[in-house]
Amino acid sequence: MAQKSASFKKGVHRGRPRKQTKFLGPVANLEEHVPPDWWRTLFGPVYLKTDGDVVEDTNLTRTEVDVILEILQPSPDAAILDLCCGQGRHSLELARRGYTGVCALDRSRYLIQKAKNQARKEGLNVAFKEGDARKLPYPDESFDYVLLLGNSFGYFESIRDDILVLREVMRVLKPMGKVFIDVADGEYLRNNFKARSWEWIDKRYFVCRERSLSTDRTRLISREIVIHAQKGVVVDQFYSERLYSEKSLKELLEKSGFSEITFHGEFVPQSSRNQDLGMMEQRILVTARVNKQKKRVQKKGLIRSQKEIVVLLGDPKQKDFLKPGTVFDEDDFYTIEQLKEALSRLERFRFTFLDNHGTLIRELIGLKGKVDLVLNFCDEGFKNDPYKELHIPALLEMLDLPYTGSGPQCLAYCYDKSLVRGVAREMGVPVPRACFIKPEDMAFSIPIAFPVIVKPNFGDSSFGITEKSVCFSLEELVEAIAWIREKLGYTQPILVEEFLTGKDLSVGIIGNLPDNYIVLPITEEDYSELPPDLPRICGYEAKWLPDSPYGKVRSVKAEIPESIEKLIVEHSLKLIERFGCRDYVRLDWRLDEEGYPRLLEINPNPGWCYDGHLAKMAAIGGMSYSELLQTIIETALLRIERQ
Repeated sequence: MAQKSASFKKGVHRGRPRKQTKFLGPVANLEEHVPPDWWRTLFGPVYLKTDGDVVEDTNLTRTEVDVILEILQPSPDAAILDLCCGQGRHSLELARRGYTGVCALDRSRYLIQKAKNQARKEGLNVAFKEGDARKLPYPDESFDYVLLLGNSFGYFESIRDDILVLREVMRVLKPMGKVFIDVADGEYLRNNFKARSWEWIDKRYFVCRERSLSTDRTRLISREIVIHAQKGVVVDQFYSERLYSEKSLKELLEKSGFSEITFHGEFVPQSSRNQDLGMMEQRILVTARVNKQKKRVQKKGLIRSQKEIVVLLGDPKQKDFLKPGTVFDEDDFYTIEQLKEALSRLERFRFTFLDNHGTLIRELIGLKGKVDLVLNFCDEGFKNDPYKELHIPALLEMLDLPYTGSGPQCLAYCYDKSLVRGVAREMGVPVPRACFIKPEDMAFSIPIAFPVIVKPNFGDSSFGITEKSVCFSLEELVEAIAWIREKLGYTQPILVEEFLTGKDLSVGIIGNLPDNYIVLPITEEDYSELPPDLPRICGYEAKWLPDSPYGKVRSVKAEIPESIEKLIVEHSLKLIERFGCRDYVRLDWRLDEEGYPRLLEINPNPGWCYDGHLAKMAAIGGMSYSELLQTIIETALLRIERQ
């Protein structure tokens, strides 16, 4: 086939860079400085600057999509997955041309959000998701075509991970579906890469690059230093990409189960700035077909097509002392109906519900071996006792029943606010200054300045946190502590923290480390409708008393600097790994007066309700309530499958 003049740059044509904290100076061995997971780092505008000669060129995008359509000739309603889609330039262009079944996934939240914003701006229907190419969040046999464009293949440390990607592609392809891969010509680059180059990106930025082959000559190692004319070094980053030849790529596809492997010649790229193209200098185009039988629908005697899921809930017949009036009210029952309605849309699963805690143990024993998953939404705790929230997963583990969410040890740790603070400090995660008041303490000194906020050390759902919890004097503090002890009957330790006056933030994470997770958009509490004399907190009134002034508090997309957002996400991921949070979690943060984030608490198994914080974050990110629930379920099933 004749060479085509096009450049299929997708996510990164020189690799997805990992920011370094400092400029390292001369380096003898580039390979020693490449982080094994360099591809995981969320990156921002600098990447778009260094690669803008290709990824911001709309004419190139149109040409590239012309070539895709010429080779695949898909029908307008074909189900197409743009895998490792970057900022979605190809999937958006397909949607502009009338293709209605386009989905797109990428590991970078920054790029996915950019893609979503562009889709909303143009009114284009593309289903963008964050995710890992090795663990795709899609059902079996979902797509007619999967596209891996712009050298977005071969980032992982081990070739086994590339095989995982291809096997996931095979799983989500329909029978006789095709994969389309555009990847660097490894044999050419092995002999022709540029060891050093430098160039101006624009009038302020220039970039210097170094390259070398790995010791085993299977990967190209790159270093990229971006420099601002006035500010100096912006980033000093290292990355590596595997070098595939036609022969090795064919062998890999065959090993992964593909057939009818066809190479479509070489692509010669163009740069709108006539600059160093690195890994994009010459590329291989290949298609391959998956040859498999269509899965059978469930019938008697055949394998089930639907998974059996039992949903555990709080017991509406028993008292719940965290709720107003201590009983399930109309709002609670409406919330449960919204849950059931949303779950009913998930056709891959069949749900039954358990909420009678008097017979719960006996019913669970009878389910052993009969269910695929327990959806543990019993955040009220066994018999609606919040101290017994951890008893539910402990019981499920003893009965060997797989379940969603965090385990008993994680729930126990995170229920103790002071313990969370101590571990966070040990990890270098900032927390507000605070002091600990034991139950027997009748006299105490406060080594922090007012205002302060008083909290029960144990508890969730804003138990014991009201407008009176924010204290501006010692007298108010004494009254707040007395109210918690005497009115609430709380006999456990109390935490007194400095009251931070900055933005009140929450971040939700669905999935599991190290790689199968989604960070939902960070939200902030909008207190603009709150009377000025009331403290800016999202306490008990905001969550449980809609008729109070705090009922006007709203969660909105956080407007914070990108550097602060990245710091919060980085700290959050470290924390959930340390505490062993699973499947879904929410972390609450607050900015201090200087705009620096400090951890307030970790909420494993956070509220699942349709109007809760997690659902609001998901909605801001373009995910419906049903999709949120489905993602939690599929995340748990994948974790259990790979244990």
